[in-house]
Amino acid sequence: MKVLKFGGTSVGSAQRMREVAELIHAPHLQRRIVVLSAMSGTTNALVEIATLLYAADATAATARLEALRQRYHEVARELLPGAGLAESAIETLNQHFDAVLALTSAPLSADGERVILAQGELLSTLLVHRYVTQVLGRPAVLLPALNFMRLDVDEEPDAAYIREHLAATLAPYANQQLFITQGYICRSAQGHIDNLKRGGSDYSASLIGAAVEAEEIQIWTDIDGLHNNDPRIVQGTYPIRELSFDEAAELAYFGAKILHPSSVLPARQHGIPVRLLNTMQPEAPGTLISAKTGSEAIKAVAAKDGITAINVKSSRMLLAHGFLRSLFEIFERYRTSIDMITTSEVAVSLTIDDATRLPQILEELRRFGTVEVDENQTIICLVGSLGQDAHGAANQAFAALRDIPMRMISYGGSPNNISILVHNNHKVSALQALNAGLFQR
Repeated sequence: MKVLKFGGTSVGSAQRMREVAELIHAPHLQRRIVVLSAMSGTTNALVEIATLLYAADATAATARLEALRQRYHEVARELLPGAGLAESAIETLNQHFDAVLALTSAPLSADGERVILAQGELLSTLLVHRYVTQVLGRPAVLLPALNFMRLDVDEEPDAAYIREHLAATLAPYANQQLFITQGYICRSAQGHIDNLKRGGSDYSASLIGAAVEAEEIQIWTDIDGLHNNDPRIVQGTYPIRELSFDEAAELAYFGAKILHPSSVLPARQHGIPVRLLNTMQPEAPGTLISAKTGSEAIKAVAAKDGITAINVKSSRMLLAHGFLRSLFEIFERYRTSIDMITTSEVAVSLTIDDATRLPQILEELRRFGTVEVDENQTIICLVGSLGQDAHGAANQAFAALRDIPMRMISYGGSPNNISILVHNNHKVSALQALNAGLFQR
């Protein structure tokens, strides 16, 4: 069994859907589960509709919904020509849009918002499945992800439940080779419609791959693998052919947009290789993520924006057992993760990427001493095989950044990562300098 996930741009139009349909029927593929994202732009539109409803602007929300409905009608007519196929699909599409329309008549609840956000994947899988079975005449089974994807009471994927219920969902189709299902959407522990957050279709694919003990998980996007630097900012980047699970997890967490940060963990736990491929260039080798670790000191650079740095200075820190525990407990209470941390005799500097509860956190931190906050920061993450740094990679990186003001450095906590904090204004210069200093020979 293989699991193939296709992102929003890969199913972003009728033509792209036709191309995906051919890819998933390539003759060399064996039994497979295809996981689809929503058509590109759909989730953003649904978020906008929910935001308008929260603002009690039902008129604007309805207008936005009807514009989205018309877009899907056009795609259906282009994708499913003749013999009433488009009309049948449009009738089913309208059931989804009417369900959202019904939510515009009353104040929107959190459950209602999740119902709205779930529609994109339901619509894309409906269209692709209809095209494969009714136009191409090929057998395929549409698996409702809401039948087997579930979160536990801690809002984490319930792996045991997913494995058991996916097996039960697949059981009646022992002779079928192709299955199509939704990424991103799931149910809560209480059975309500929920989701795995933005970009969660990658996570869905990895969880499904782990549940069926897949031979390989493929993530198909619009770029030929994970690049050594941000191709939107730096010229002359290139795809990395192989990464270890740990290296890929670091890059995903610290800003590599091609891969969801959580998606590597289930694959790593079960030793399932993950291959990143390009829908527009299916012949390209892409990037293979596995347990294998290469010898390159620094393989890639990524950047994570929206970082807030907090410095806590207190003379009471000196020889104060339990100080750091008390500090961390504050962030734990407010469910706010720490990305970087450095310490000295009298101060602790750390970073967070979610400032939602920052005022409450700062109020408690001020009990310890003086607190300073620097917003609009960026973490530059250098990833590779850096254990003991036998290659002197850190020296090369810092030499490349000699003209860039650095706010913090975290090095040694991971054998795969050097993290450097800079102001947002220096992000582009830092990425370009690192590219010139590390990758251009």
